[in-house]
Amino acid sequence: MLDQVDILKEEIKNYQVNNEQELEAFRLKFISRKGVMTQLFEGIKEAPAEKRKELGKSLNELKNEAQVKFKVLISALKLSSQTSTGDLKDLTLPPGGIGIGGIHPLSATWERIIEIFGRLGFNVSEGPEIEDDWHNFTALNFPPNHPAREMQDTFFIEKDPDIALRTHTSNVQIRIMENQKPPIRTLSPGRVFRNEAISARAHCIFHQYEILYVDENVGFVDLKQTLYHFAREMFSKDVKIRFRPSYFPFTEPSAEIDISCLICHGKGCNICKYTGWVEIGGSGMVDPNVLENCGIDSQKYTGYAAGLGIERTCMLKYGINDLRLFTQNDVRFLRQFSSLGF
Repeated sequence: MLDQVDILKEEIKNYQVNNEQELEAFRLKFISRKGVMTQLFEGIKEAPAEKRKELGKSLNELKNEAQVKFKVLISALKLSSQTSTGDLKDLTLPPGGIGIGGIHPLSATWERIIEIFGRLGFNVSEGPEIEDDWHNFTALNFPPNHPAREMQDTFFIEKDPDIALRTHTSNVQIRIMENQKPPIRTLSPGRVFRNEAISARAHCIFHQYEILYVDENVGFVDLKQTLYHFAREMFSKDVKIRFRPSYFPFTEPSAEIDISCLICHGKGCNICKYTGWVEIGGSGMVDPNVLENCGIDSQKYTGYAAGLGIERTCMLKYGINDLRLFTQNDVRFLRQFSSLGF
């Protein structure tokens, strides 16, 4: 199948159109749901398990190239038509009316998250996006040269290796615990940065929201019930949520948080990797070392923390299957959310 992908890439690269019929033929073959892309994606399930990741990556690249080429062909055909008919726009004319904007789906999701956790007593807290090593790593139980640091693909500031773009909003939690005595119940939404390849499921710039609760006698059951409540309030009462044992330097015990895929409803899609489950974040009990690093007595206080992605939450809530749409500012995409005020 990879050979077929290479052949299609070459065909897309060399494709030219002279009229709308040829442009429509390109769209039907490479862009439409009944085109060759859909057939190839369906074929992933039949490929060997060890080849699926590489094949999926190649197909996503092919899909992106087809979409970019389609836009180029549209522009070229429009320019050719205008030149041949002499129907060039008069740039001296005043601009036309500007439509009224609306709420971006990410902003709507952000506000909904704050509303849900606000009713549970969580206060919103913010912190710097450019952070020092202590607040981004060391205070969170990342010792120097520890392998756990490799979990974060960090953008470091070239002139100062101790300064970086934050990889999570946990830095805000550290600042809160350093300056506030328990009980602490805070929500930290914000933009974060990781050196990752951009795809339908990931981006190098995205948004997180993290919750932190520190008090006496806080247990894992409190964390689970909080997240159960949040999932039902954000999505629906029928949504399923599960916890998988995991590892994070700053929590012990730790668990990944999955919810049932609301895009394919368990049938399998590129977002849930054909498993029916989507990972939306990590969670766990705050490691005693983290509490001590912030001057909190770990013998007296315990706490839980969880970090989830706003983009991933928004995708599941509104049935969006490509994370890149959030940053492309395509009006056609945004107008689909007219109920949000667009």
